[in-house]
Amino acid sequence: MIKTDQMAWARRLKIRHLESFLVLDEAGTLTEAAARMHMTQSAMSHWLADLEELVGMPLITRGRRIQLTPAGVLVKRLAIGVLGDISRTHKELGAVAQGLAARLQIGSVWAGVAHVVPRALSVFQMRHPHISVYMSESPFTDLLEGLANKELDVVVGSLDARAYRDRLEHRELFEDNICLVVGKGSRFWHSQEAVVHLADLQAENWIMPPKDTLSRMQLDAVLLDNGFPWLVPKVETAAITTLQALVHTGNYVGVCSEAMARYQASLGNMKILPLDVQIRFGPVGVVWNADNNSEAVRLFVEHLTECARARVDLMCPEGP
Repeated sequence: MIKTDQMAWARRLKIRHLESFLVLDEAGTLTEAAARMHMTQSAMSHWLADLEELVGMPLITRGRRIQLTPAGVLVKRLAIGVLGDISRTHKELGAVAQGLAARLQIGSVWAGVAHVVPRALSVFQMRHPHISVYMSESPFTDLLEGLANKELDVVVGSLDARAYRDRLEHRELFEDNICLVVGKGSRFWHSQEAVVHLADLQAENWIMPPKDTLSRMQLDAVLLDNGFPWLVPKVETAAITTLQALVHTGNYVGVCSEAMARYQASLGNMKILPLDVQIRFGPVGVVWNADNNSEAVRLFVEHLTECARARVDLMCPEGP
């Protein structure tokens, strides 16, 4: 915990100190910095001396052009961060004054990340550059918790019973299935088999989603129907990056949404096993709080819907 006396210098710090210091560093001389700040050289010297007194050590070395001391480098980093935050907040306040949300917080499952969210987000920000975005990727249950806590504005995930709770609105985007995928570490990577039988994969090293996810429940139901409910995965993960890494370094069979699997296969990162059975995932849609009247949420939902309907395989059209 930071002691009170350690923050005393920061309480006396003014925005003018930070602005002057950044201009001085860029200008290189007190004379040029004073001109850029529309003040006298003595006034610029005063602001610098005041800042050095606050920090308690020299921030520059003087010469033909000033050079930052190690302490000066730290103060410069502070100035860039603080003034950057102020600039962003100013823009966000302007957006709020126009009745628009300045920040949109989006959560998505794998299927949404692969199938529709990236392109919709790109088009959305081209049309509405004043809205910044926070993006997270998690299992649907965790995302819905974030929606309930108002930590997220919009969630893209499976439209099962959880999406029909009170005070939630939703819109279906596309249907998805579950695929089995392999990487370069698998004996199936170069296989030309037209069909792979699920029953023949019992002894493989499986990478599965966690037990509380819809994709895992759907997969377990299919395994039960095919007579091997006892199958224990070698790895359980909700992270697509972990799945990607493992299937290329070992002989694994991974479980993935079809939308994500097709996207990864198009990049050459994974190969989809052509199974003799279909494992249905279900509809994927967008969910938001019914009491959220944000214009940004409405606009983003419209972009998602537009992109999802534009093309089944290629996510979205090329232009905005």
